[in-house]
Amino acid sequence: MTLHTEIQQALNILKNGGTILYPTDTVYGIGCDATNYEAIEKIFQIKKREESKALICLVSDFKMLEQYISNVPDLAYNILKYAKKPTTIIYDQPVHIAENLVAADNTLAIRVVDRGFAHQLIRKLKRPIVSTSANISGKPTPKHFSEISGSILKGVDYVVNLPNENGNADPSSIIRLGNDGTVKVIR
Repeated sequence: MTLHTEIQQALNILKNGGTILYPTDTVYGIGCDATNYEAIEKIFQIKKREESKALICLVSDFKMLEQYISNVPDLAYNILKYAKKPTTIIYDQPVHIAENLVAADNTLAIRVVDRGFAHQLIRKLKRPIVSTSANISGKPTPKHFSEISGSILKGVDYVVNLPNENGNADPSSIIRLGNDGTVKVIR
C-alpha cells in the first residue's frame, strides 16, 4: 500500500464515524474524528478505558489549534517551537469538539503534528483526530506493531498498513498550560 492509498482508506473510515489504528509522530495510536461523539465512545470501548480519563487529539498546525482552543496562551507557541520531542499541551476551554473528548475540568490535550502520515491525514480530514496509545487501558504502551494486542487490532475499523515513521517508541511529553499562566509538566 502506498501512503496516498492509506490516507484515502483512513479518511473514508474517519468520515464515516469509524476508528483506525495508525502510526503517529510517537507511538501507534487509535484514532477517530475528534468531533464525532459516537466514534470517541468506540475508542473508550476498544481500550476498556474509563470515560473520565481524557484522550489526546492531534491537529495539523497552529491555525487548526486556534479553531479548537478559545484562548491559546502565547507560551504554548514558544514551547512548541523549541520542543526537542513531540509535545502535547493541555489547554483550557476547548471549543467545537466532541464533548466526551473534553476533560471534566474543561481542558483538552492537543499535539500539533507537522509531518508524516498523521499530519497529512488531518489536513485532508480538515478536523482534529483522536490519538491514544494502541493498548488496553492500564497495559504497557506497545513499542512496536508486533506488541499490539489482537483485541485492539480486531476492535478498530481499519489498520493503516504503514510502518511507524520515526521509530520513536516513546509517548509525547505532556504539559498543562493554564490560562492563568500556570505551567505543569505531566510527563
